[in-house]
Amino acid sequence: MILFPAIDIKDNKCVRLTQGKFDNVNVYSNDPVDMAKKWESLGAEYLHIVDLDGAKNEGFQNRKSIEKIANSISIPMQTGGGIRSEERIKNLIDMGVSRVIVGTMAIENQDLLKELTKIYKEKIAVSIDALNGKVAIRGWQKVGETDSVEICKILEEIGIKTIVYTDISKDGMLNGPNFEIYEELSRKTSLDIIASGGVTTICDLVKLNDMKMYGAIIGKALYDNKLDFSEALESIHI
Repeated sequence: MILFPAIDIKDNKCVRLTQGKFDNVNVYSNDPVDMAKKWESLGAEYLHIVDLDGAKNEGFQNRKSIEKIANSISIPMQTGGGIRSEERIKNLIDMGVSRVIVGTMAIENQDLLKELTKIYKEKIAVSIDALNGKVAIRGWQKVGETDSVEICKILEEIGIKTIVYTDISKDGMLNGPNFEIYEELSRKTSLDIIASGGVTTICDLVKLNDMKMYGAIIGKALYDNKLDFSEALESIHI
């Protein structure tokens, strides 16, 4: 299982939101590039970068930080947040981003997603962000009626290989992930699943690893020193 340290960028600063609420922001660093280098130096093999401003308003004001990170590290990075066009996908890949994560597009424009998956293949992943089993879009600002498990089945048919699944109710709460949904997705799809939201303890990681998750994203637990990254890596490589 790959451990992905999360770097959420807002106003070109490294921050964390709680349950995706933009009025509940903690700033952890004024330089996301330094944070990326830190996780690489501690042994991270892949980074998870989120453009929060892009997720909310589709702008690209954090482009400079994302490009600097890509040019400053030697490990791969995946990036999401407001990516709703082929132009943005191409821009990010040209910058050096290894995998681009789309979210809203998977709900609102599946025809475009199907086309882009044929072109970019495994360089595209989909983020499914769910509240009570229903998918949220547009930076978690809008929750519709789309069932999160059913949409994952559709994505697999489209050709998507990797999803990032976040239970919004768990995000930033430091009380463990939604293991039940990951078990269900493992039973009903063959997708590579990256677990996100609530990953807090070594026990959480060991359980996700035992469940054969492709990856786990760790955010607030690292930044609040609830989890030591070196110990986390060791726990899944024993």
